Amino acid sequence: MTYETILHDVTDGVATITLNRPSKLNAFNDPMIAETTDALKAAGRDAAVRCVVITGAGRGFSSGQDLSDFQERGENVSIGEHLHHGYHRLIRQMVALEKPIIGAINGIAAGAGCGVALAADIRIAADNASFMLAFSRIGLIPDSGVNWLLPRLVGYARAYEMAITADRVPAAQALEWGLVNRVVPAAQLPEITAAWARRLADGPTLAYGLTKRAMSRGWDMSLNEALEYEAYLQEVAGRSADNREGIAAFLEKREARFSGR
Repeated sequence: MTYETILHDVTDGVATITLNRPSKLNAFNDPMIAETTDALKAAGRDAAVRCVVITGAGRGFSSGQDLSDFQERGENVSIGEHLHHGYHRLIRQMVALEKPIIGAINGIAAGAGCGVALAADIRIAADNASFMLAFSRIGLIPDSGVNWLLPRLVGYARAYEMAITADRVPAAQALEWGLVNRVVPAAQLPEITAAWARRLADGPTLAYGLTKRAMSRGWDMSLNEALEYEAYLQEVAGRSADNREGIAAFLEKREARFSGR
């Protein structure tokens, strides 16, 4: 499929989605929300894709919702409907995708752009990147999954602070808070992200996906429920070709050659 607002590439098991409205700091409009969601769905259906990278073109990851585009719809526009039919589908797609998603945060991730960054499984930030919840500056609350994702990453106090102050959180502080996994020199972000993606694309994709499912659902379970669900998923993983290959490689003292099945 040809996209107008994103760049989409699949190479060696890695699907790379680049938000591509650099003149707008990759602000989301309806087409970009829909195209990003579609590219993620395609990654889920394509067995050859075993890792996804999301990044931004130019000097930012995403500045969030394109407000000028939104205002063109007039005063009677429903923000709730916009969320239901747009960002909710995108965030759910990211959280449900049982393949690892790397967010390569190459600059500002603000508003809904911050929500998309948070929905990635691994966040690698350039040292000049930053995170910002600007919603309160226009009299709104955080959306795009931020209220569910952010407190789980950094705790309620820091999440609420970000929401009410709308202050930028620079990359170094984001790392200290546990908001990102790594901070790297900006010039090395593509290279380091590619190395991470290659490693994950060569890994046991089924096990990665089942781990994501177990941890995501575990938030809403009691310990006993989580243990039961963990045992069920481990049974599934234990019957996989990757499990058989992993055990054989261990016994033969060689590197495993996982197929993702």
